[in-house]
Amino acid sequence: MRSILVIQTAFIGDVVLATALLESLHKVYPQASIDIAVRKGNELMFNGHPFLRKVLIWNKQQAKYRNLIALLKEIRQNKYSLVINLQRYAATGFLTAFSGAETTIGFNKNPFHFLFTHSIKHQMGTDGQGGHETKRNHQLIASLTSLPADRPALYPSAEDDAYTAQWKRQPYICIAPTSVWFTKQFPAAKWVELLNALPEQLQVYLLGGPGDREVADEIIAATKHRLCTNLSGKCNFLQSASLMRDARMNYVNDSAPMHFCSSVNAPVTAVYCSTVPAFGYGPLSNNSRIVETTETLSCRPCGLHGRVACPLGHFNCANTIRVDQLTAALPS
Repeated sequence: MRSILVIQTAFIGDVVLATALLESLHKVYPQASIDIAVRKGNELMFNGHPFLRKVLIWNKQQAKYRNLIALLKEIRQNKYSLVINLQRYAATGFLTAFSGAETTIGFNKNPFHFLFTHSIKHQMGTDGQGGHETKRNHQLIASLTSLPADRPALYPSAEDDAYTAQWKRQPYICIAPTSVWFTKQFPAAKWVELLNALPEQLQVYLLGGPGDREVADEIIAATKHRLCTNLSGKCNFLQSASLMRDARMNYVNDSAPMHFCSSVNAPVTAVYCSTVPAFGYGPLSNNSRIVETTETLSCRPCGLHGRVACPLGHFNCANTIRVDQLTAALPS
């Protein structure tokens, strides 16, 4: 195998999970050139990646389809031996089908799957029968290797570690309080409850993007816990992974920071509100816990990706989670 392209142009967490496939492909074809195609912005998590040759970028925010055609031209110019598409959407199916690659592999739910050389059954449900997303993705290369699915892996650099060292001078935990979807996000008042229940000498860092800074500030203003620092917008993807790797515990939603923890085997407690672990996106760290309501709710899960608001207005999937469920995960 001379050159391989993996396509995953979805959101941050999906791309982190796709790195498990990069790990497996490198083991099977250590001499092959491996590239990945991602949406603009997500390329930053591959800075200094040890065996990735190139990151191809699709700018979806401006001139989306013109940039899609430009990306296809770049893919065809690279003359890949193998193209693997992890997505089930038409745009990436188009890229795969017309890539010019000798072998093209993707899921049978992709509209262009009939043009792939190999179409693999995609299985997902609330019964957990589809397995973890990394295992689902691994099915795409099951005919190429007998190795089990790898764990996702990101590679913070020495510079990333040096930057985050300033916050590692005492024991600490990290909290990533936000999510793109409202019903995936543990309420701010609940995070305040957690902070109030923590040992007063324990340093806490709140993580997120620049857009999360206001929420984090509001949480800090409402808590009586004094050792809280808002780092929203101050760490990039790899720096966040570096900081989370050495934390005593990381508290996250069912969102990208959970997958950052998996990628560096960081301790993690994942809070599930409207979604469920059976969808196959749970934490993979050796020290990982899942916290969810202990009540039986007929409305849960209400969707695969979460919603902008609770459809029934009560948000009991989040509000009935007890703070002691979270504090129980903290090392003594």
